[in-house]
Amino acid sequence: MGVRAVTTLTPDDESAAVATIVLAFAADPMTRWTWPSPDQYLAAMPRMARAFGGRAFAHGSALATGGFTGVALWLPPGVGPDEEGLGAVMQSTVAPAQLEDGAGLFEQMAAYHPHEPHWYLPLIGVDPGHFGERNGDALMAYVLARCDRERVPAYLESSNPRNMSLYRRHGFEPLGTIQAGSSPPLVPMLRKPR
Repeated sequence: MGVRAVTTLTPDDESAAVATIVLAFAADPMTRWTWPSPDQYLAAMPRMARAFGGRAFAHGSALATGGFTGVALWLPPGVGPDEEGLGAVMQSTVAPAQLEDGAGLFEQMAAYHPHEPHWYLPLIGVDPGHFGERNGDALMAYVLARCDRERVPAYLESSNPRNMSLYRRHGFEPLGTIQAGSSPPLVPMLRKPR
């Protein structure tokens, strides 16, 4: 299958894009550690996705492959997640034990996050019914080409070991491991421009 076409989403596309993210992260080790029961997960993950990557819609950096089979919420240089919104979601949906460990995770994430201008990928996901169709490759390549033109690095944290080959294939290198208490590991990854 050839390279998938990528489209830029508008704020009107947010609900459909978030639905893809929710499907994509349903078996993700970190999100399911955070919200182990299906009802908790389904109630909290849409709010988390909007707080973590929702600013991409206002900045023209929310992307999808056809029919929302894949979605990437990239944050351009100078734009970060809605930290107040993230805190509100965590406080209102996460069990006390995970909440304490979650605070430790966010501290470690901040320590690895680049201080120089960079593109940040808080969320990328593919509808499980469309795995293996190169949606993730298309969503990565689209912004990474811009990073290379602008000579700006890209950064992400991998929450699922199954995605490491995708990220490595696109030039991301692990910087270490983030882990707190009983949490699964997160791997912060940086890609220098080419």
